Amino acid sequence: MRKSILAVSVAAALATPMLASAQGQPSYTLTGNFGFFSQYIFRGLTQTDTQPAAQGGFDYTHSSGFYLGTWASNISWLADFGAYTSSGLEWDFYGGYRNTVGPFGYDVGLLQYYYPGSVSPGFNKADTLEAYGSLSWKWLSAKLSYSIGDKTFGVADSQGTYYLDLTATYPATDKLSLIAHYGMQKYSGQDPALAVSNNDAASYNDWKIGVTYLLPKDFTLGAYYTDTDMTDTQKAFYTTPAGRQIGKGTGTLYIQKAF
Repeated sequence: MRKSILAVSVAAALATPMLASAQGQPSYTLTGNFGFFSQYIFRGLTQTDTQPAAQGGFDYTHSSGFYLGTWASNISWLADFGAYTSSGLEWDFYGGYRNTVGPFGYDVGLLQYYYPGSVSPGFNKADTLEAYGSLSWKWLSAKLSYSIGDKTFGVADSQGTYYLDLTATYPATDKLSLIAHYGMQKYSGQDPALAVSNNDAASYNDWKIGVTYLLPKDFTLGAYYTDTDMTDTQKAFYTTPAGRQIGKGTGTLYIQKAF
């Protein structure tokens, strides 16, 4: 529930120094991004019940490689499932260190997902802290996110849950990029409220294919299709009381500006 790897790469590529050191070299960059999406998809799951989302954030990056950032989006899934009596916002905070070694890039850090709102009786807060590490080579990347707390996105006894993200962003031209992604969400533990293990109830795989096109003035147009691979038990777990399955195959369009 965080901006996509593509959004990060676009923002970084278009970043311009905001301040310079006394020697005339940038000591840090401050960049931002804002976009309108036909829906918010996170790890193959719609977070807005297929409704539009406005998303944006800011990143501070020091020349040493350390960085801090924040990002936010409207959501509806917590209220859709009845987990929160009122909740319409996801607000993320993250920080870490990234650098390169020869042709390889690496990135390590922490990401806090924060969901303000009133929790319904019998449910857990969905706030989640993940440690992550990624490796990249040219247009290929792999990222592992590991949950530190024991209530990952509100699922009890789930410490050790992880998500593996494998992504290819191929630059077909200087403006057009092709995207392919495969992800594996694996839950651990046993939520006492569930009749089966967290793995049997909540784990799944997801995939995405899409394209992006760079426009003048740092705008990007994008489109992608996502779907998940779930058992009947997992489909039931990700179905709202109103009967909406949030992991179904779906298409998303967006326009985003980096600044």
